[in-house]
Amino acid sequence: MRRNKLLILVTSVVLAVAAIVTFAASAAARRAAANTHVTSATTTGRHGSGTGQGAAGAKGGPMAPVSAALGLRQGVVSPSAAGIAAAQAVLPKLTAEQLAGQRVIYSYKGMTPPETLLALIRKGDVAGVIFFSDNVGTSAHIAAVVKELQQANASPTNPVRLPLLLMTDQEGGVVRRLDGPPTLSAKQIGQSPTPWATATNEGGAAGSFMRGLGVNVDLAPVLDVYRTPGNFIDEFGRSFSSNPATVQKLGQLFATAMQSKGVAATVKHFPGLGAATRSQNTDERPVTLNVPLTQLRSVDERPYQAAVAARVKLAMVSWAVYPALDKTFPAGLSSKIVLGELRNRLGFAGVTITDALEAGALKNFGGTANRAKLATKAGMDLLLCAEEQVAQGVTARNALRSDFLASSPTAQANFKAAAERVLALRATLPSS
Repeated sequence: MRRNKLLILVTSVVLAVAAIVTFAASAAARRAAANTHVTSATTTGRHGSGTGQGAAGAKGGPMAPVSAALGLRQGVVSPSAAGIAAAQAVLPKLTAEQLAGQRVIYSYKGMTPPETLLALIRKGDVAGVIFFSDNVGTSAHIAAVVKELQQANASPTNPVRLPLLLMTDQEGGVVRRLDGPPTLSAKQIGQSPTPWATATNEGGAAGSFMRGLGVNVDLAPVLDVYRTPGNFIDEFGRSFSSNPATVQKLGQLFATAMQSKGVAATVKHFPGLGAATRSQNTDERPVTLNVPLTQLRSVDERPYQAAVAARVKLAMVSWAVYPALDKTFPAGLSSKIVLGELRNRLGFAGVTITDALEAGALKNFGGTANRAKLATKAGMDLLLCAEEQVAQGVTARNALRSDFLASSPTAQANFKAAAERVLALRATLPSS
């Protein structure tokens, strides 16, 4: 009997010890799992600066890909769908800093790209570069600059190595940064004897010319429907017509022809600057356009329906305020406009890009860092830092990096989806 009691006692002790060990192991596993869900900012003590490879993922660990369709209307197809696999393959290689850099377009002053910009490109911190007139000499000169930038982009220290987005305003007429087509302005195209054929020819000629130089994104065509002769958008012949049906057709033909040559088109300035008076220049000051909602949708937004159907790759959003849609924020800082109108109502699935981030229209919204955060939260994929100072792009990148690391998992997923859309666009463009 005493032996049985002793055996029972020993067995009980063994079982108790086993239970304790099992509980401890389970608790350790839970702690380990929990540690994979803390932000990189809180793991920097264990993993260095938080910017090394594998330390900048959404919640620690590698930068896991997400669906590039996040934030888009269900069922839409990206015009850069062919590049999504390449984009998702790149994402795990990126630090938080590099991820933020994939959403910034840089600019510089003068004819020679500064070493600071080349170094950023080699690090993988740059999505692209915009060229202005003072950056461009002869066609041979800009072709050499493009080659230099893409060579920096091919550096083994850059984990991206997809073609940089090299862009300019090549609208036609007087609004041209490069010495080549389209030679006709949008208005001249609209007034030509055969406007459909002319739009196709001018768009195709622009695409061939730019492709030959290696400039792969045109910030054109303008889809604004001007209201009165000589107003802000008509003053330099930037609008195809005051008839929305005409603008819709000619914009579609121009963009389609250009993209057939390997140059991405950018329709602008959503939802439209056609009602702006000559003094309502968003580059200089805040602008409010009190256009009724029915008119915004039937006139100003109408050309974008055809652009979406034509799989235009980029859309630029204006800095004007449209009280019928959002009484507080300019369009490019308004999720109601970027996500509500452009993404969900019209079904645009391409890359959204801001107008110049330093524009006077944003004087009430802080400096570059705050504007960058507001724009990305509103749904803008790319930030256009056009001040011709590399430091402006760096400021935007740093602000986005900090914002990303401090964000919720949902916000981080949306951030990565935007970067994937940009990377997918880059993957679909010719490398030279």
